Amino acid sequence: MKNNMNQHLIAIDLDGTTLNDQSQLSSETILTLRKLAADGHIVSIVTGRPYRISGQFYDQIGLKSPMVNFNGALAHIPHQQWQFEYQQNIDRQIALDLLTHRQDLGIHTMTAENKMHLWANQPSHVMKDFFPTHLATNEVLNSLNLTSNPTALTLQYEPNDKQALIGRINKNYGANVDIRVWGGPHSILEVVSKGVHKDAGIEHIAKAYGIAQQNIIAFGDEDNDSEMISYAGRGVAMSNAIESIKQIANDVTQDDNDHNGLAHYLQDYFKIDVPSQFAV
Repeated sequence: MKNNMNQHLIAIDLDGTTLNDQSQLSSETILTLRKLAADGHIVSIVTGRPYRISGQFYDQIGLKSPMVNFNGALAHIPHQQWQFEYQQNIDRQIALDLLTHRQDLGIHTMTAENKMHLWANQPSHVMKDFFPTHLATNEVLNSLNLTSNPTALTLQYEPNDKQALIGRINKNYGANVDIRVWGGPHSILEVVSKGVHKDAGIEHIAKAYGIAQQNIIAFGDEDNDSEMISYAGRGVAMSNAIESIKQIANDVTQDDNDHNGLAHYLQDYFKIDVPSQFAV
Protein backbone atom coordinates (compact mmCIF):
# COMPACT_ATOMS: atom_id res chain seq x y z
CA MET A 1 0.00 0.00 0.00
CA LYS A 2 3.06 2.26 -0.15
CA ASN A 3 2.20 5.78 -1.37
CA ASN A 4 -1.47 4.75 -1.53
CA MET A 5 -3.76 7.63 -0.63
CA ASN A 6 -5.48 5.36 1.91
CA GLN A 7 -2.28 4.48 3.76
CA HIS A 8 -2.09 6.03 7.23
CA LEU A 9 0.66 6.64 9.70
CA ILE A 10 -0.67 5.53 13.08
CA ALA A 11 1.50 7.09 15.78
CA ILE A 12 1.02 5.58 19.22
CA ASP A 13 2.36 6.76 22.56
CA LEU A 14 3.10 3.96 25.01
CA ASP A 15 2.49 4.83 28.68
CA GLY A 16 -1.10 5.76 29.42
CA THR A 17 -2.08 5.13 25.80
CA THR A 18 -1.11 1.81 24.20
CA LEU A 19 -0.05 0.20 27.49
CA ASN A 20 -2.50 -0.48 30.29
CA ASP A 21 -1.96 0.64 33.87
CA GLN A 22 0.26 -2.40 34.46
CA SER A 23 2.53 -1.25 31.59
CA GLN A 24 1.39 -4.19 29.49
CA LEU A 25 -0.06 -4.73 26.02
CA SER A 26 -3.43 -6.44 25.90
CA SER A 27 -4.06 -9.20 23.37
CA GLU A 28 -6.73 -7.09 21.72
CA THR A 29 -4.35 -4.16 21.29
CA ILE A 30 -1.66 -6.41 19.78
CA LEU A 31 -4.09 -8.02 17.34
CA THR A 32 -5.55 -4.68 16.31
CA LEU A 33 -2.15 -3.16 15.57
CA ARG A 34 -0.99 -6.29 13.74
CA LYS A 35 -4.10 -6.20 11.56
CA LEU A 36 -3.53 -2.55 10.65
CA ALA A 37 0.13 -3.18 9.84
CA ALA A 38 -0.84 -6.18 7.69
CA ASP A 39 -3.30 -3.93 5.86
CA GLY A 40 -0.39 -1.70 4.85
CA HIS A 41 -0.59 1.09 7.40
CA ILE A 42 2.56 2.34 9.13
CA VAL A 43 2.17 1.69 12.86
CA SER A 44 4.84 3.60 14.76
CA ILE A 45 5.54 3.68 18.47
CA VAL A 46 6.35 7.29 19.39
CA THR A 47 7.48 7.45 23.00
CA GLY A 48 9.51 9.38 25.50
CA ARG A 49 11.03 6.09 26.59
CA PRO A 50 14.52 5.11 25.43
CA TYR A 51 14.75 2.17 23.08
CA ARG A 52 16.12 -0.10 25.83
CA ILE A 53 12.72 -0.11 27.61
CA SER A 54 10.41 0.17 24.64
CA GLY A 55 11.87 -2.30 22.15
CA GLN A 56 10.14 -5.20 23.87
CA PHE A 57 6.72 -3.76 23.00
CA TYR A 58 7.77 -3.22 19.39
CA ASP A 59 8.80 -6.87 19.20
CA GLN A 60 5.72 -8.10 21.03
CA ILE A 61 3.46 -6.44 18.49
CA GLY A 62 5.69 -7.68 15.68
CA LEU A 63 6.28 -4.33 14.00
CA LYS A 64 8.70 -3.72 11.13
CA SER A 65 8.07 0.01 10.83
CA PRO A 66 10.06 2.96 12.25
CA MET A 67 9.77 3.93 15.89
CA VAL A 68 10.56 7.17 17.70
CA ASN A 69 12.27 7.37 21.09
CA PHE A 70 13.34 10.13 23.48
CA ASN A 71 10.29 12.26 22.55
CA GLY A 72 11.50 12.69 18.99
CA ALA A 73 15.28 12.73 19.36
CA LEU A 74 15.70 9.29 17.75
CA ALA A 75 13.89 7.74 14.78
CA HIS A 76 14.96 4.27 13.61
CA ILE A 77 13.83 0.83 12.55
CA PRO A 78 14.93 -1.70 15.17
CA HIS A 79 17.03 -4.69 14.13
CA GLN A 80 17.98 -3.22 10.77
CA GLN A 81 19.64 -0.31 9.02
CA TRP A 82 17.25 2.43 7.90
CA GLN A 83 18.50 5.02 5.46
CA PHE A 84 16.36 7.71 7.11
CA GLU A 85 17.46 7.04 10.69
CA TYR A 86 18.38 10.12 12.71
CA GLN A 87 19.56 10.87 16.23
CA GLN A 88 19.68 14.40 17.65
CA ASN A 89 22.27 14.60 20.42
CA ILE A 90 23.32 17.15 23.00
CA ASP A 91 26.87 18.23 23.83
CA ARG A 92 28.53 15.84 26.29
CA GLN A 93 29.98 18.86 28.12
CA ILE A 94 26.48 19.74 29.29
CA ALA A 95 26.16 16.29 30.85
CA LEU A 96 29.56 16.50 32.49
CA ASP A 97 28.93 20.00 33.86
CA LEU A 98 25.64 18.92 35.43
CA LEU A 99 27.38 15.85 36.81
CA THR A 100 30.09 17.99 38.39
CA HIS A 101 27.56 20.30 40.07
CA ARG A 102 24.92 17.69 40.85
CA GLN A 103 25.07 18.10 44.63
CA ASP A 104 24.67 21.88 44.47
CA LEU A 105 21.74 21.44 42.09
CA GLY A 106 19.98 18.79 44.16
CA ILE A 107 20.41 16.02 41.58
CA HIS A 108 20.29 12.50 43.00
CA THR A 109 20.43 10.09 40.09
CA MET A 110 21.48 11.23 36.63
CA THR A 111 21.58 9.24 33.42
CA ALA A 112 22.96 9.97 29.99
CA GLU A 113 22.04 7.70 27.11
CA ASN A 114 21.80 7.18 23.40
CA LYS A 115 20.21 4.54 21.21
CA MET A 116 22.09 1.56 22.63
CA HIS A 117 23.95 2.74 25.75
CA LEU A 118 23.20 4.06 29.22
CA TRP A 119 25.45 5.70 31.79
CA ALA A 120 24.46 6.77 35.31
CA ASN A 121 26.20 8.31 38.29
CA GLN A 122 24.75 5.66 40.62
CA PRO A 123 22.25 2.78 40.71
CA SER A 124 18.71 3.65 41.75
CA HIS A 125 15.57 1.82 42.80
CA VAL A 126 13.34 4.79 41.95
CA MET A 127 11.41 3.90 38.78
CA LYS A 128 13.67 0.92 38.18
CA ASP A 129 12.43 0.55 34.60
CA PHE A 130 13.89 3.95 33.80
CA PHE A 131 16.90 4.07 36.14
CA PRO A 132 19.42 1.23 36.37
CA THR A 133 19.45 -0.85 39.56
CA HIS A 134 23.08 -1.86 38.99
CA LEU A 135 25.97 -0.57 36.90
CA ALA A 136 28.99 -2.16 35.27
CA THR A 137 32.25 -0.25 35.60
CA ASN A 138 32.01 1.08 32.05
CA GLU A 139 28.43 2.26 32.66
CA VAL A 140 29.33 4.71 35.43
CA LEU A 141 28.75 8.26 34.22
CA ASN A 142 32.08 10.07 34.07
CA SER A 143 34.32 11.79 31.54
CA LEU A 144 36.20 8.59 30.75
CA ASN A 145 33.14 6.50 29.92
CA LEU A 146 31.02 9.18 28.25
CA THR A 147 33.09 9.53 25.10
CA SER A 148 30.32 10.71 22.74
CA ASN A 149 27.40 13.11 22.82
CA PRO A 150 24.33 11.62 24.52
CA THR A 151 20.81 11.79 23.10
CA ALA A 152 19.07 12.51 26.40
CA LEU A 153 19.77 13.23 30.06
CA THR A 154 17.40 12.19 32.83
CA LEU A 155 17.69 13.89 36.20
CA GLN A 156 16.06 12.81 39.45
CA TYR A 157 16.13 15.87 41.68
CA GLU A 158 15.20 17.14 45.12
CA PRO A 159 11.68 18.66 44.77
CA ASN A 160 12.63 21.88 46.56
CA ASP A 161 15.46 22.43 44.06
CA LYS A 162 13.28 22.14 40.96
CA GLN A 163 13.19 25.80 39.95
CA ALA A 164 16.88 26.34 40.68
CA LEU A 165 17.78 23.33 38.55
CA ILE A 166 15.57 24.39 35.64
CA GLY A 167 16.87 27.95 35.92
CA ARG A 168 20.49 26.80 35.85
CA ILE A 169 19.95 24.65 32.77
CA ASN A 170 18.04 27.35 30.93
CA LYS A 171 20.58 30.04 31.81
CA ASN A 172 23.65 28.04 30.80
CA TYR A 173 22.33 25.87 27.98
CA GLY A 174 18.89 27.16 27.03
CA ALA A 175 19.99 27.98 23.50
CA ASN A 176 20.93 24.34 22.92
CA VAL A 177 18.55 22.19 24.97
CA ASP A 178 14.91 21.84 26.00
CA ILE A 179 13.59 20.54 29.32
CA ARG A 180 10.65 18.23 29.92
CA VAL A 181 9.35 17.83 33.48
CA TRP A 182 7.80 14.41 33.94
CA GLY A 183 4.32 13.99 35.35
CA GLY A 184 3.56 11.58 38.15
CA PRO A 185 4.81 11.30 41.72
CA HIS A 186 8.55 11.37 41.00
CA SER A 187 10.65 14.51 40.62
CA ILE A 188 12.29 13.86 37.28
CA LEU A 189 13.14 15.99 34.29
CA GLU A 190 14.57 15.19 30.90
CA VAL A 191 17.04 17.26 28.89
CA VAL A 192 17.09 16.89 25.09
CA SER A 193 18.34 18.83 22.10
CA LYS A 194 16.63 22.16 21.39
CA GLY A 195 13.37 21.79 19.51
CA VAL A 196 13.02 18.04 19.98
CA HIS A 197 9.37 17.04 20.11
CA LYS A 198 7.37 14.03 18.99
CA ASP A 199 5.92 15.86 16.00
CA ALA A 200 9.37 15.99 14.37
CA GLY A 201 9.52 12.21 14.51
CA ILE A 202 6.14 11.59 12.90
CA GLU A 203 6.75 14.25 10.26
CA HIS A 204 10.04 12.55 9.39
CA ILE A 205 8.42 9.12 9.08
CA ALA A 206 5.48 10.45 7.07
CA LYS A 207 7.82 12.07 4.56
CA ALA A 208 9.90 8.90 4.28
CA TYR A 209 6.78 6.91 3.33
CA GLY A 210 5.03 9.62 1.31
CA ILE A 211 2.11 9.86 3.72
CA ALA A 212 0.13 13.11 3.70
CA GLN A 213 -0.30 14.99 6.96
CA GLN A 214 -4.05 14.47 6.89
CA ASN A 215 -3.42 10.71 6.94
CA ILE A 216 -1.50 10.86 10.21
CA ILE A 217 -3.48 9.72 13.23
CA ALA A 218 -1.76 10.13 16.60
CA PHE A 219 -2.75 8.98 20.08
CA GLY A 220 -1.52 10.36 23.40
CA ASP A 221 -2.39 11.26 26.96
CA GLU A 222 0.29 13.53 28.46
CA ASP A 223 1.98 16.89 27.94
CA ASN A 224 4.82 15.45 25.87
CA ASP A 225 2.22 14.32 23.31
CA SER A 226 0.89 17.84 22.70
CA GLU A 227 2.99 18.72 19.64
CA MET A 228 2.26 15.33 18.05
CA ILE A 229 -1.47 15.60 18.73
CA SER A 230 -1.54 19.10 17.24
CA TYR A 231 0.49 18.16 14.16
CA ALA A 232 -1.40 15.02 13.17
CA GLY A 233 -4.26 15.23 10.72
CA ARG A 234 -6.27 13.51 13.43
CA GLY A 235 -5.02 13.88 16.97
CA VAL A 236 -6.75 11.58 19.43
CA ALA A 237 -6.60 11.99 23.19
CA MET A 238 -7.18 9.02 25.45
CA SER A 239 -10.16 9.33 27.76
CA ASN A 240 -7.66 9.20 30.63
CA ALA A 241 -5.58 12.02 29.09
CA ILE A 242 -4.86 15.26 30.91
CA GLU A 243 -7.33 18.03 30.13
CA SER A 244 -4.93 20.13 28.06
CA ILE A 245 -4.43 17.23 25.63
CA LYS A 246 -8.17 16.71 25.29
CA GLN A 247 -8.58 20.41 24.50
CA ILE A 248 -6.25 20.30 21.48
CA ALA A 249 -7.26 16.86 20.19
CA ASN A 250 -9.67 16.26 17.31
CA ASP A 251 -11.28 13.42 19.19
CA VAL A 252 -11.22 11.53 22.49
CA THR A 253 -11.42 7.75 22.88
CA GLN A 254 -14.50 6.37 24.55
CA ASP A 255 -12.50 3.93 26.68
CA ASP A 256 -9.32 4.53 28.67
CA ASN A 257 -5.94 2.85 28.33
CA ASP A 258 -6.89 0.17 30.86
CA HIS A 259 -9.91 -0.88 28.79
CA ASN A 260 -8.46 -1.13 25.27
CA GLY A 261 -9.39 2.44 24.36
CA LEU A 262 -6.76 2.67 21.61
CA ALA A 263 -7.76 -0.66 20.05
CA HIS A 264 -11.49 0.11 20.13
CA TYR A 265 -10.99 3.50 18.53
CA LEU A 266 -8.84 2.06 15.74
CA GLN A 267 -11.30 -0.79 15.11
CA ASP A 268 -14.13 1.72 14.70
CA TYR A 269 -12.12 4.23 12.67
CA PHE A 270 -10.72 1.70 10.17
CA LYS A 271 -13.80 -0.54 10.32
CA ILE A 272 -11.89 -3.68 11.15
CA ASP A 273 -13.01 -6.67 13.19
CA VAL A 274 -10.59 -8.09 15.74
CA PRO A 275 -11.83 -11.01 17.87
CA SER A 276 -10.95 -9.83 21.38
CA GLN A 277 -11.32 -13.32 22.84
CA PHE A 278 -8.29 -14.63 20.93
CA ALA A 279 -5.11 -14.75 22.94
CA VAL A 280 -1.76 -13.86 21.45
